[in-house]
Amino acid sequence: MTENVPRTEVAFAKANGIEVAYDTFGRPGAPPLLLITGLGFQMIMWDEEFCSRLAACGYFVIRSDNRDIGLSSKFHHAGVPNISALLKAQGKKSTPEVPYTIADMAMDSMGLLDALEIQTAHVTGLSMGGMIGQIMAAKFPGRVRTFISMMSSSGDPALPPPTPEAQAVLYTPLPIERAKYIESWVNIWRVLSGSSYPVEEALARKWASQSYARGLNPDGIARQLAAVIASGSRKELLKSITVPTLVLHGDADPLVPLECGIDTARAIPGAKLEIIKGMGHALPRVLWPGIIDRIRKHAV
Repeated sequence: MTENVPRTEVAFAKANGIEVAYDTFGRPGAPPLLLITGLGFQMIMWDEEFCSRLAACGYFVIRSDNRDIGLSSKFHHAGVPNISALLKAQGKKSTPEVPYTIADMAMDSMGLLDALEIQTAHVTGLSMGGMIGQIMAAKFPGRVRTFISMMSSSGDPALPPPTPEAQAVLYTPLPIERAKYIESWVNIWRVLSGSSYPVEEALARKWASQSYARGLNPDGIARQLAAVIASGSRKELLKSITVPTLVLHGDADPLVPLECGIDTARAIPGAKLEIIKGMGHALPRVLWPGIIDRIRKHAV
């Protein structure tokens, strides 16, 4: 019963020299489970009902805003990166400098665990969050109990790109005016959800309204994208992961194609791969029970 799950208000932790906004679900004494979200998405994309259901399985669930998004620290002073230059340099030995990298964001998450006095935690990362989690699992195996990489990638530039429609979503700035922002948001989820599990518009509008109310930072999304591009391939790093790892990926993902998940699982020794039929680059409500069950069985 999720209505009895304890939940905290948003709080702020000093982590890696910045402020990270977070909240929690469940009992602090339960096994910690850190949820890391993706590019441009605030922590509310881990829906509160989803988090409460996880906590009801016996976890202390922590979700947070990545740097440069939501209520966490912004990097306005860093300016807007040249994404075109980064894409042209992708895969080459030298790349243009960026304000921060995925490794920096991994240290933010480690700093959050430190601030909460959590020695070890289960880690689940979605999309860019999976990339952040990969670095945590590789570099801090003593702190990560288990790891789940969802809808993510090794960063190998040889992997298939997004579909043209998904690529357009990635590189098209969202409008600032509220009504247009919400409609654009719903359209994004129409593209990312795929045809097997059409977007649940009420849920998408709720997330859009909450994100808008918490504050927009378009330049921060560009800086996060720059971090993803500039961080390059993690395939060699993934070979060093010893943490029990599960890779979850949908076979209808238009943004991070299935081949990216397969490649990630192959690169991590002993990783298990589960392909979810019909799932795109989204977590539709109808799939929550199955996703939560997979997390529960893996994060032990």
